[in-house]
Amino acid sequence: MTSKLEQLKQYTTVVADTGDLDAIARLQPVDATTNPSLLLKAASLPRYAGLLEHAITGCSGDLGLACDRFAVAVGQEILGVIPGRISTEVDARLSFDSQATIGRAERLIGLYEQAGITRERVLIKIAATWEGIRAAERLEKAGIQTNLTLLFSFAQAAACADAGVFLISPFVGRIYDWYKKAEGRDFASVEDPGVQSVTRIYNYYKANGYDTVVMGASFRNLGQIEQLAGCDRLTISPELLQQLAGEQGSLERKLAPGSSGEPRQTLDEPTFRWVLNEDAMATEKLAEGIRLFARDQIKLEALLSEKI
Repeated sequence: MTSKLEQLKQYTTVVADTGDLDAIARLQPVDATTNPSLLLKAASLPRYAGLLEHAITGCSGDLGLACDRFAVAVGQEILGVIPGRISTEVDARLSFDSQATIGRAERLIGLYEQAGITRERVLIKIAATWEGIRAAERLEKAGIQTNLTLLFSFAQAAACADAGVFLISPFVGRIYDWYKKAEGRDFASVEDPGVQSVTRIYNYYKANGYDTVVMGASFRNLGQIEQLAGCDRLTISPELLQQLAGEQGSLERKLAPGSSGEPRQTLDEPTFRWVLNEDAMATEKLAEGIRLFARDQIKLEALLSEKI
């Protein structure tokens, strides 16, 4: 019998959530994603030492530019071993500034194109704030496709679909973490709040004919992944990918077009902000996620600063 990873690949596009080139080459995902935390880890790997040195050359002390150059260099390396796309993230400190987000996204795409990588192989990751969603809407119209990340609520998902973003990354594990702590109990896979959130979003998109791709992210265990088999894409850590590769047994498809979903809804800015405010989990996890990514971005800048 084939492994659960091979079975999952029949239903879902598998994406590696890492900057570890060796792990990507070994597990052979279609796409890969990075973020400031993963880039910080990559910066500690000996194989990327040369890329760090190159990233600061000619930056005139501009640490933001050096970080972008390092992110693109890592992305370029990853694209050499996968057939699909790399997701590269905009500085999280710009999450509430649409124009600055657009400027940084354009710079990242420009760096990729200078390296001979066409924009069709890149997704720009942006936090799913109201300002981030508006930036993504404009970028999509300009031919730059986006991946809206740090997505914890149905309101964020609905707004992203209406904005015409290419892909969203609803987080499973972080939702699970919040409810596990808040309620003081664990959850079986089928009742896992993170799994239920992605299932709801997937069914809503399919029922209403949205083209936006749903890519479940941030997993804590195999059960969460198995319950979302059939989701458009799943971005999974190398550790969990390795576990899936070693697991035998049947893997049933759980998500497929045709299930019932809620009626289409459009949220204006006041409604979006109010609905998000009413969701304590989503509000807390979105803010926390932005802070954590920003801190790792600052750590990466400090690491590059030492080399200047």
